[in-house]
Amino acid sequence: MAVFNSFTFDGNNSLDMGIYITGEAAFNAPERTVEMITVPGRNGAIAIDQGRFENIEVTYPAGCFADSQSDFADKIGTFRNILASRYTYKRLTDTYNPNEFRMGMYKAGLDAGPVGYGTAAEFDIIFDCKPQRWLVSGETAQTFNASGSITNPTLFDARPLLVVTGAGTLTLGSQTLTIAAGSAPTTQVIYIDCETQEAWEIVGAGKLSRNDYIQNAGESFPVLSAGSNVVTLGTGISRVVITPRWWRI
Repeated sequence: MAVFNSFTFDGNNSLDMGIYITGEAAFNAPERTVEMITVPGRNGAIAIDQGRFENIEVTYPAGCFADSQSDFADKIGTFRNILASRYTYKRLTDTYNPNEFRMGMYKAGLDAGPVGYGTAAEFDIIFDCKPQRWLVSGETAQTFNASGSITNPTLFDARPLLVVTGAGTLTLGSQTLTIAAGSAPTTQVIYIDCETQEAWEIVGAGKLSRNDYIQNAGESFPVLSAGSNVVTLGTGISRVVITPRWWRI
């Protein structure tokens, strides 16, 4: 039995629509944003790193086989509408890289004119993706009921999701957060997203902002740098759950 490679976009596997990929997306790297400044009387240019990467275009060569012309039209139509109806970044995975995923948006129109008996076609599928290749392992939460350490296996700073029980200080790597006490300080659970720099608490069925509970030394939220990062639970913090969000390019 033939085994075909595929991709899954926002939970929709391409093989379910008769679409298979014939080759892996290229291993090209995203462009790093660097400002080049020239100074009169000085040779060369000064490079000022902006601390970010640009989006990257990911292209999958693909094909479709169908049992009849009408079946071909149905498969391509379903596929095209699923891709085009997603207006924001969605999770994108493929069978070539099962341990990674991207966040992408469908970019290009689908040029899939049938060939032969009108039941097959080859075409490119193009996504506009954020630069990161997120590691599936970075979605596994790590729980600390006491101080310890967490190791970043990549070369890039990760911006984790923290779930903190209690009120007090939490140190992650070289950065310290001070979490204020609410009405129930010993049992309060505060979610802190270090990527979006937002904090909230789940109250009933709602999500209440707790940004005013958070004080962060140096005005920056913690990151997990390459290698070992110390996790220190200060007085009043009984637990922290860290979803690290490892990534590479």
